[in-house]
Amino acid sequence: MGQEYNGSEPRKRSPWGVLALVMLTGLALMRNGADVSIGPPQPASAAALDSPSEVTGARTSRTSVRPLPYAPASRIRLPDIRVNAPIVDVGLDDEGWIDAPSPQDPNLAGWYQNGISPGQLGTSVIVGHVDNAVGPAVFYNLGSLRKGHRIEVERYDGRAAVFEVYGVEVFSKEEFPGPRVYGDIGRPELRVITCGGGYSKTSGYAGNVVVFARMVATR
Repeated sequence: MGQEYNGSEPRKRSPWGVLALVMLTGLALMRNGADVSIGPPQPASAAALDSPSEVTGARTSRTSVRPLPYAPASRIRLPDIRVNAPIVDVGLDDEGWIDAPSPQDPNLAGWYQNGISPGQLGTSVIVGHVDNAVGPAVFYNLGSLRKGHRIEVERYDGRAAVFEVYGVEVFSKEEFPGPRVYGDIGRPELRVITCGGGYSKTSGYAGNVVVFARMVATR
């Protein structure tokens, strides 16, 4: 767990563990939908990526911010949607999928501890529930983020990585573009994911809201 972080650098992180997160967001996060008449906000067309090449074509670009070394994530702040939530490490469940944070605590996000650390070179991923059986949860308003909004992730080494949103989209779980979302594009990136799209009591949410952000500062 992050609370036990001793400052040492672990072995190279495997991107395939993070890639399995598509199954988490398609399964674990959809089971807690509250029975509400108005669902969570969905991404506006103006927040969409300009084109798929905005992600994949960025492999040749250079970041002006030096990547941070590995350290577990401790807290996420999204001031534009009033999120200030602790982060817990999540691992794999009994079926081999990446686990989700407990739905009992609505203000809780999860970082897959075998993935890329926020601020490290590569693409880190933070997940959270959109709602639970009672009502809205930590990422209920994630779909209302816009390009240029900031996300700050604190780490257990006392540093923080600051990311700028450059795209917000909702993807169908059946056609989730895993490589496009989770791929390493050669700079510190962040994806924040929750459920989205249409909702039914029998099958849950039809898709996932994905926020694309790049690191622009550290402190």
